[in-house]
Amino acid sequence: MKETQYDYIIVGAGSAGCVLANRLTEDGRFSVLLLETGGSDKSIFIQMPTALSIPMNTEKYAWQFETEPEPFLDNRRMHCPRGKVLGGSSSINGMVYVRGHARDFDEWDSEGATGWQYSNVLPYFKKAESWAFGGDAYRGEDGPLGVNNGNNMQNPLYQAFVDAGQDAGYFTTADYNGAQQEGFGPMHMTVKHGRRWSTANAYLRPAMERPNLKVVTHALVHQVLLDGKTATGVRFEQGGKVHEAKASQEVILSAGSIGSPHLLQLSGIGNPEVLEQAGIEVKHALPGVGENLQDHLEFYFQFRCNKPVSLNRKLDWWNKLKIGVRWILKKDGLGATNHFESCGFIRSKAGVEWPDLQYHFLPAAMRYDGREAFSGDGFQLHIGHNKPKSRGFVHVTSADPKQAPRIRFNYLEHEADREGFRDCVRLTREIINQPAMDAYRGAEIQPGEDIKDDEQIDAFVRQAVESAYHPSCSCKMGTDALAVVDPETRVHGINNLRVVDSSIFPTIPNGNLNAPTIMVAERAADLIRGKEPLPPSDAPVIMDDNWQARQRQGEAKRVFH
Repeated sequence: MKETQYDYIIVGAGSAGCVLANRLTEDGRFSVLLLETGGSDKSIFIQMPTALSIPMNTEKYAWQFETEPEPFLDNRRMHCPRGKVLGGSSSINGMVYVRGHARDFDEWDSEGATGWQYSNVLPYFKKAESWAFGGDAYRGEDGPLGVNNGNNMQNPLYQAFVDAGQDAGYFTTADYNGAQQEGFGPMHMTVKHGRRWSTANAYLRPAMERPNLKVVTHALVHQVLLDGKTATGVRFEQGGKVHEAKASQEVILSAGSIGSPHLLQLSGIGNPEVLEQAGIEVKHALPGVGENLQDHLEFYFQFRCNKPVSLNRKLDWWNKLKIGVRWILKKDGLGATNHFESCGFIRSKAGVEWPDLQYHFLPAAMRYDGREAFSGDGFQLHIGHNKPKSRGFVHVTSADPKQAPRIRFNYLEHEADREGFRDCVRLTREIINQPAMDAYRGAEIQPGEDIKDDEQIDAFVRQAVESAYHPSCSCKMGTDALAVVDPETRVHGINNLRVVDSSIFPTIPNGNLNAPTIMVAERAADLIRGKEPLPPSDAPVIMDDNWQARQRQGEAKRVFH
């Protein structure tokens, strides 16, 4: 058994781990070992944005986890892919860049993640980002992460969708990651120079030139090594051989919302009842490990398109070949976008303070795996209720680290979540039936015009919803009985052990999770190094001033700090 010594060991080269590897090595003071179970991200299917459906569904690049039968989804097993490659899930995701609403982070602070309110996290969002249209009070201009709008909404369907939202009485917003999330407008993506700008490209690749960073791929971590209540290193397997690495400072788990709780449990840290059932010795009782699991669901609202402008005309092999060749030669065109170039964030009802429904608009009708939904032109909206109350779990099943954990989200267990999806159906129909869509709107394909009452909508949703691939919150940050890490990201009761990834979110934000995961890692890197945090922002946030009484806008808005 080979043993090596480092200052820090990071488990997982994903959205958070790559950020940490860069920041902890940038001044040359610390030696860092970064362990990743997957391998290289140098594949055209990862780097070409339009190919996003391929790595997500490829075992080489993603853990192909599956949930237990979900009791409130007609016992369907749900697909839960997680990145298994340099860049982690940022190398297999849809590249959508959404920070979440300002109040999501104020909610974190109020739930015990003290210090993680919006004014404190906004500077770290800015630090991470290089926004294609320049920096301001909300956007960064010289960070590692390239963010843009793809092809800048050249297809007319994108703007028609935004205009339909305005026709229906909703706000428009020029920048949902800026002062105002609520409304309809352009969508942003982590693409730079026509390539997927994963954390591997943005953070890890520059850091790999440094002598104080060692990256080991194809390394499956078995457990965190403990000396009493102190983490001292990790045991991992590579090429059939078992190795141990020691950390003089800290071990940091960045294996994601499935991997991090599973690894804690394999190490004997967790709910004693769960550990004992799996035949694992209890080293430290921490009942919240693997609990509080949350995710976003969505379904596709699909329509035929009356004009020959949709991307369905580009799905045959010949057009795909032309798109691919152009991307290889020039890194532009339809190969250089994820095709989600306009979007919307709205509130489902009066009395909801900030948006809880999200739209991704796609000028085509297809499935996530890239298959054509029907012949002819079409468009679709990915719509979901983004502030679920249902909670699930990740539970270790065996002391064997190669055995997948039990995963169950309990999707739609809570009545408020079912009600949210009924709102999705009714509000979307109203939006698409606005004058701005008249020239394009054909027949409703899915759900279908006969799906109208609550019972019909509920039945459709149970069969049609899919994961938006945003598992989170399974090692929540806070101080209550189910908290796993404190507001400094340190595991409660264990010295020299942290978790830094989307698992430590107390609650799931209203939006895609890559941006807040990167922010968490940026801020955690300063906490780990004992650096003075970035000064808080006083940039105002714009919200509807009468949210208690109305579901969509009036003229007045409320500004607060």
